[in-house]
Amino acid sequence: MDAGDKPVVMFIHGMWSRPHVWDGFRTYFEDRGYKVVVPTLRHHEIGADGRSHPDLATTSVADYVSDIALEIGRLGRKPLVIGHSMGGLIAQILATRGLARAVVGLAPAQIAGVFNYDIRSSWIFRNEFTSWGFWRRPQLPSFEAMRFGALNCMAEADAERLYETLVPESGQTLLEIGLWFLDRQRTTWINPADVRCPMLFLTGAEDRLTPLWLTQRITEFYEGKARIEALAGRGHWLPSEPGWEALAERAALFFETEAADMARGLSPQVRALAGELAAIR
Repeated sequence: MDAGDKPVVMFIHGMWSRPHVWDGFRTYFEDRGYKVVVPTLRHHEIGADGRSHPDLATTSVADYVSDIALEIGRLGRKPLVIGHSMGGLIAQILATRGLARAVVGLAPAQIAGVFNYDIRSSWIFRNEFTSWGFWRRPQLPSFEAMRFGALNCMAEADAERLYETLVPESGQTLLEIGLWFLDRQRTTWINPADVRCPMLFLTGAEDRLTPLWLTQRITEFYEGKARIEALAGRGHWLPSEPGWEALAERAALFFETEAADMARGLSPQVRALAGELAAIR
């Protein structure tokens, strides 16, 4: 297949993460005949001095979306999008702008208007959210907090190795997502009528950061444009947990055999994609 004819899939990493989290997925989809694009979110590189970029602290989810929109513009065609956690939220925003052909969200982060009142999630960020001015500083929860909430379905040694690769996240994004009701810019507000592609959400039943009930609430919000599947025995860090291969296969199956049929049953804006999605098969 000519490179220009290959379907394009874009992977978007989440908070504290970097593109390497998708290494397994990248290989899987390339072997399946896809062109793979894995952008690095703004300021998620570590400098030679081992420090984060000085502007990271106040970087917004809107900045991440803007950068990825430009990346998609350079592609010259809309990609299929797989996002993890905050990357899953970014993917939903892209869907409202007509920049995705279909979306798979792995443990997608909450959108504005949906309250995450799970005490386990609050415990993870107890130090950050109780520190005045956290939204102006880079943030990285302790290993103890991450082990409890995001890495709980990984072996201890694997969790330690993964934590060593994490980078601080913008404090501004923590406010925009976790305390969205304080965000005057309404950064993570989404109008479900604006979503222009079918979406599939996969969340682990043992996820303590973005619990399953939260993804269910988000799915209901989209009134038929999104589906949800619960993953028994899975936690939050789905791209790296044992058995990630099954999730890569599930995403490919959705893109190749289900998204087109789903699109045909939705609004005219979404139905228009059915032909493009059917061509992936």
